[in-house]
Amino acid sequence: MNHHPVVRTAQGAVRGLRRHGIDAFLGIPYAAPPRGAGRFAPPEPHAPWDGVRDATVPGPTAPQSERGLGGIDMSPYFGTGWSRGADYLTVDVRAPAAADSGGLPVMVFVHGGAFVAGSTRSALYDGSAFARDGVVLVSLNYRLGIAGFLDLPGAPANRGLLDVVAALRWVRENIAAFGGDPRNVTLFGQSAGATVVGGVLAEPGAAGLVRRAIVQSGSGLGAFSPEQAARVTAAAADALGVESRADAFAELSDDRLVEAASRLAGIDLRTEAHHDPLIGLSPFSLVLDTQPAASVATGPGADVDLLVGTNAEEGNLYLVPVGRYSTSTPEDVRAVAASAHPDPARLVETYRRARPDASCGQLRSAVMGDALFGAGSRALADAHAAHSASTTHRYEFTWRSHALGGELGAAHAVELPFVFDLAHLPRLRGPEGLLGPDAPPADLAGRTHAAWVRFARTGDPGWAPYDLTRRTTMRIDAEWTQVDDPRGEELAAWA
Repeated sequence: MNHHPVVRTAQGAVRGLRRHGIDAFLGIPYAAPPRGAGRFAPPEPHAPWDGVRDATVPGPTAPQSERGLGGIDMSPYFGTGWSRGADYLTVDVRAPAAADSGGLPVMVFVHGGAFVAGSTRSALYDGSAFARDGVVLVSLNYRLGIAGFLDLPGAPANRGLLDVVAALRWVRENIAAFGGDPRNVTLFGQSAGATVVGGVLAEPGAAGLVRRAIVQSGSGLGAFSPEQAARVTAAAADALGVESRADAFAELSDDRLVEAASRLAGIDLRTEAHHDPLIGLSPFSLVLDTQPAASVATGPGADVDLLVGTNAEEGNLYLVPVGRYSTSTPEDVRAVAASAHPDPARLVETYRRARPDASCGQLRSAVMGDALFGAGSRALADAHAAHSASTTHRYEFTWRSHALGGELGAAHAVELPFVFDLAHLPRLRGPEGLLGPDAPPADLAGRTHAAWVRFARTGDPGWAPYDLTRRTTMRIDAEWTQVDDPRGEELAAWA
C-alpha cells in the first residue's frame, strides 16, 4: 500500500501522507511568498517547481503575535502562532484515499482569529472527518494584521481577502487531481473567517468560484468604512514612525509589523455615520464602501446557497475567561450598547424586556454578541433570502459548555469541534477546555458535522429554508428544534 501518495498540481507534484484511508497534503503553495513589497501587493502565482515537493509536514504560518483569552485554553483555536517562513500562502488538503474517481464535494475553510491570528495548524481545523465522509477539505492561510488588512495608499485593500480568492482559483484549477469537483465548492469560515466569506460573496473577482457558502459567527455588517480604516492606518504609521504609504511600510520587517499591530488596540473608530462593528476587539477588518450584506442585497452571491448562523451566547467568550461576566454592572451594559448602537437606551430596554430575569452579565454578553455577530448575520441572511434564486438556511447553536465553572455556555467558537467532528479531543476537555469537563451529547458532533456535509453536497442541511416571512432557524442542542424568528425583537432593534 502506498503511504505517500503523489498528486500533480499545475505548479508541480506534491507528496502527501496516507493514514486510515485519508490522504493529507500539507503546506501546498497557492500563491507566491509575500516578501518585501510583495506583502502589500495582490497575490501572485507561485513559481513551478521541479521534482516532488514534500507535503507531509505543516508549512509556515502568517506573521502574527501570540494570543490568549484569560482562563480558557484557546490553543486548539489559535494554533501554534507564528511558524516562520515566507512561503505561507498555502493550503492543506485532506481527501479520501479512494477519491481517484473524482467528483467529490469540496469544502474550503477560512479560519478566524480577529484578522490577526490563526492558521491551518490549529487543531480544530483538522479536516479528516470531512474526508472520511466523502468531502475534499481544504484549509488555507492568508495574510493577517497589517500585511493583510491595513488600508494603505499604494496597496490594494483587503489583501487577506484577495488571498482567499487566489486560493479559490487554485482550487478550481487543481482540486480535481485530489478527487474534488471544482464545480461544487463550499466556502466556509468562522468569526473573522466568516466575515471574509461574506466579503467573498460580494467580491466581483470571486464570481463563479463558489457554489455554496457557510458563515459561522461572522457578520455581513462587519467591515470598516474607509474613514475608519484611515484612523487605523494613521495610528499604525505613527507607531512605526513612517509615512502612511505602502512603499514605506514595505521597508519594515515582519517582526516590526507584528509588534506594531499588537499595540493598535483602543482606537476610537466611531464616526458620525458609523459605529465600530468590532466594538474595539480588533483594529482590523475588511475595508469596504458598502457592507457585504448591502452588496448581497443588490444581487452578488445570488447563485450561491447560503447557510448562516451564530451561537446563543457569543459574547461570553470575551467576558467569562477574563473575569468580566459575573462582575458586570448596569453601566457595563449601557457602555457596550453605546459603543454599538445609535440609541443605546432603547436597545438596552429591548433586551431587558425580552430577558426580564437576566443578570447584567447575560445582558452585556447578549448585546455584545449581537453587535459583533447576531445583527450582521441576520442582515446577511435577510439580504440573501430577499434577492437570491438559491437557498438560504439559518441556525443557532445553543448547546452550553460547562467550562469555567459552567459559565462559558454557548460562547463564540464552541460550535467548531462539532462542525469538524472533533469534540473528543482531550485538549478541549477539562474545566479550562473549550467544551468543559462534562461530555457533550453523544451524537451532537456527528449530527452537526453531517448537516454541514449534507449542505455541501446538496445545498440542504436538513431543515426548512429561511425566508423573510418566517425566518425559520434550526436551534442546535442536545435536541434539535426548528423555530421561527428566534430573538426576533432583539435582532430587529438593530435594523
